[in-house]
Amino acid sequence: MTQPHALRTPYQASSEKPLLVCFSHLRWDFVWQRPQHLLSRAVKHYDVLIIEEPMFKAGIKPHVDVSTRPQGVTIAVPMLPESLSHEDVIAEQHDLIETLIGREANGSRVFWYYTPMAMAFTSDFECDLCVYDNMDELSLFRGASQQLLDLESALFSRCDLVFTGGMSLYEAKKSRHRSVHGFPSSIDFNHFSQARAIHEDPEDQAHIPHPRLGFFGVVDERMDIDLLTEVADLRPDWQFVMIGPVVKIDPAILPHRPNIHWLGGKHYSELPHYLSGWDVGFMNFALNEATKFISPTKTPEFLAAGVPVVSTPITDVVKPYGEKGLVEIARSAEEVVAKVETILGRPKEAWLAKVDRHLAQGSWDKTWASMHKLMLDATGETTADRPAAASLSVYATTPAE
Repeated sequence: MTQPHALRTPYQASSEKPLLVCFSHLRWDFVWQRPQHLLSRAVKHYDVLIIEEPMFKAGIKPHVDVSTRPQGVTIAVPMLPESLSHEDVIAEQHDLIETLIGREANGSRVFWYYTPMAMAFTSDFECDLCVYDNMDELSLFRGASQQLLDLESALFSRCDLVFTGGMSLYEAKKSRHRSVHGFPSSIDFNHFSQARAIHEDPEDQAHIPHPRLGFFGVVDERMDIDLLTEVADLRPDWQFVMIGPVVKIDPAILPHRPNIHWLGGKHYSELPHYLSGWDVGFMNFALNEATKFISPTKTPEFLAAGVPVVSTPITDVVKPYGEKGLVEIARSAEEVVAKVETILGRPKEAWLAKVDRHLAQGSWDKTWASMHKLMLDATGETTADRPAAASLSVYATTPAE
């Protein structure tokens, strides 16, 4: 990673590729998830510039810090002084981004939105193609505002393509736009399957006895903390390894038991090493508004690692994973215990063969190829290295008229 530097002149693309400008509410360096998987593949076809939410510091002048990442993307963070009014924050972002990307594009330009909130300061900028990758139902998250709903409506009016992060979200959004396409979470199989051949625990996990039930991901309002507590109390001989940063909830509410181990956030590259030592994956998602439309990326990641999974009945986990017998579904602490005991008592070979047959059907490479084809079709472009149609992922779509 290069050191950030202040930028007050238009962004200069490093090649003749079209520019893809992504507006994201997620930090690139936070956790490795859908945006990173897709945009690190987009660099083959585009110069990728990711504009994150602003950071605030006392006594600074408004500017943009720009840095690059090994994946080939460029990250731009508006830096603003503290104590600005909401209106001034919007105005400063508008002016900084206008300077950064230039109001008039010299070449083809794609806008790729993860957050509708960016419409507040980008709606008057021109682009050749507008994509909304709707990975979550943001309006149902804690703290969501009416402004978010209004700006999402404006984004639906503007965008050419809508991609959804799961099939339940596709069903909810397919009537809101003429061209909606469902792309559930895919899998970096080669990365997570490393866990099957690793036999040495990380230092902070090595002392934890078996059987181990593990979770990795963001710890927030989507986690059923009460369920975790109940299962841990029912089976004090089971160990619960919880990996991930705590956000949007008070860490003080997390349960502390001798058999619950909060190990904090880990780098994406470290995850297979932790997964290799888990007997069962525990996806203890709460059933609430924030999880109504989620399609957890960790489902296929657990499976690629060869770790059997017990999950609460999240719609996009039940279908297809639960229905195909790839993931065990449990609604209560007693059901979790029963399902885990079943997993611990059965051989893995037949289950793992079924898992691998399912996972072979998709990958992030195929997902990006399918998205890119839709983008090219929407602009009437072609590419010599466009994948053959038979190799593309097939998901539900509401095609453009």
